[in-house]
Amino acid sequence: MTVEEIREELFHLQDTQYRDFQSKVTPTIDPTTLIGVRTPELRKYAKQLLKDGEADDFLQALPHDFFDENQLHAFILSEMRDFATCLDAVDRFLPYVDNWATCDQLSPKVFKKHKPKLLDHINRWMASDQTYTVRFGIGMLMQHYLDDESFDPAYPKAVAAIRSEEYYVKMMVAWYFATALAKQWDAVIPYLEQRELEPWTHNKAIQKAIESRRITQEQKDYLRGCKHPSSSKRRTAS
Repeated sequence: MTVEEIREELFHLQDTQYRDFQSKVTPTIDPTTLIGVRTPELRKYAKQLLKDGEADDFLQALPHDFFDENQLHAFILSEMRDFATCLDAVDRFLPYVDNWATCDQLSPKVFKKHKPKLLDHINRWMASDQTYTVRFGIGMLMQHYLDDESFDPAYPKAVAAIRSEEYYVKMMVAWYFATALAKQWDAVIPYLEQRELEPWTHNKAIQKAIESRRITQEQKDYLRGCKHPSSSKRRTAS
């Protein structure tokens, strides 16, 4: 199937109300590049293209012109079954990821089966100078390496060392630590007690953790006492 035929199908699946909603939640995206295909439809279409062997030309056609094409690309990669092929395709695609939604929905299932091999690539992604490549690397570390059997104290240390002025990187660092608190409290709480994160990120991690149902009330009360005062002062002043 040609790239043009795939695009025609995406427009056939268009929901203009959903397109308008997406425009509000993805502020970094040019509204004229939004088609408005709902996520379940994109996932279904991605699986069908892979099953029929019709995805190859589309995956090579980078950069895409439409946000929904990037979304479809991410969902296709997420369904790939061969680790090496998927990894190569992810590396080709990441430089073109330009928004949080596509970044966060790029989640290859095959990565879960190859955690030891994946680590070096995660470290490489987190060391990138590209906003969404860094965010993707942190996201993969959060998704695959917080359970007891795969966790290592070196992982939160690596995330805490990331310094960026990019909002979508700082938000992912905060998200990582909020999730890590729920799964690895004893190993992670010292990062907040000792204020090893930047003030804004520190307080955002606490906020997200307090909002989590996986954090006990006792832990939430303790976290409230760990807030960074300098960030609060700047927020009040603004």
